[in-house]
Amino acid sequence: MDIKTLVLALALGNLSLCAALFFFEYERKKSLSMSTWAVAKQCQAIAWCLLYFRGVLPDFLSILLGNSLLFAGMALDAGALWQAAGRNGWRRTVLPALGLSVGLFAACYLFDVAPLLRSAGGSLIVAGFFLSGVAALCLKWREASMLRRFLVVSMGLLSLLIAARGVLAAAVPGFDAELMQLAGFGALYLMMLTNAFGYLLLSREKLGGELARLEVLDAATGVPNRRGFYQALAPWMALARRPGLPTALVVLNIDHFKRVNDSYGHPVGDAVLKTIVDTCRQQLRDSDLMGRLGGAEFAIQLPRTTLVDALMVAERIRAAVEALPVKTERAVLQLTASLGVTTIRAEDSTVSLFKRADEALQSAKQAGRNRVVEAQAASTLDI
Repeated sequence: MDIKTLVLALALGNLSLCAALFFFEYERKKSLSMSTWAVAKQCQAIAWCLLYFRGVLPDFLSILLGNSLLFAGMALDAGALWQAAGRNGWRRTVLPALGLSVGLFAACYLFDVAPLLRSAGGSLIVAGFFLSGVAALCLKWREASMLRRFLVVSMGLLSLLIAARGVLAAAVPGFDAELMQLAGFGALYLMMLTNAFGYLLLSREKLGGELARLEVLDAATGVPNRRGFYQALAPWMALARRPGLPTALVVLNIDHFKRVNDSYGHPVGDAVLKTIVDTCRQQLRDSDLMGRLGGAEFAIQLPRTTLVDALMVAERIRAAVEALPVKTERAVLQLTASLGVTTIRAEDSTVSLFKRADEALQSAKQAGRNRVVEAQAASTLDI
């Protein structure tokens, strides 16, 4: 495969990516990182088309404009990866670096610097922007998936190959110039494929992770739902069979919450639930976990907490809810909560644990609500 064919392949490859991205989620708004990446591919597609027609178009178009657009595409490529990593300030460094790169290349072109040196400088600029994207992928390395680690290694090696091609071509005149150029464009072609498939697979991986998170999260309150809470509770159920401090469970129900939904509507009800959750969390440690079981019922896991201490925590929560005026657009509501408290026992299953906590909660409601009741102590009949 000759150099001209590789340039054409790069041009057609980026054009096909642009077409695919145009129809990708056409009817929905794309993320900012995806939009940046799409613009990057458009710049690269135009750049490779201009470079392919070198000798047909004027040099200032095929060489100067073509390379400038190529640098812009590589810079935005790196910016999209920084954006996806949550670093929104990437423009403060990447865009000035792009401006400097385009200015230096334009100066080399206008002052008729040797083509070999100009080509070497262009290779180093491209490699530098690629390595910037690799640095974005390296963030939170310990949490990185195998896919992201593979992309770091492969893109890093290809970037170094592109940089080495430029340095060797300029520093060692005895090297086969055509062979080095072929190696450089080959590395760029592999980088295009790796970057394209890698970015799309990373986006899919991120979306899959978000969907998995939503499966265990209650959207209205931001705490785990029943499934998520049960998953978090499972290891503590196993630890209960070992000696040591127990783990407590508190089941909380907001008194007469149905009246809020009936009188003010579900949006107000959701806002009230969120306020109550925030109030409860203020009474908890970072290691404690609160989850929504459904409706106005919540569960609170208190690791390494005795029954006496759990009752004190539950009482603080009850008092905080009672003292909290919940402001809505139509009224200021005064709410109360009933709570049942127990600890995980060695013989417990999830069913028996929640049955015991729920019985304590029902006792609190029957006793007049707005109170804390502990579960009945274990008896020999229960063992």
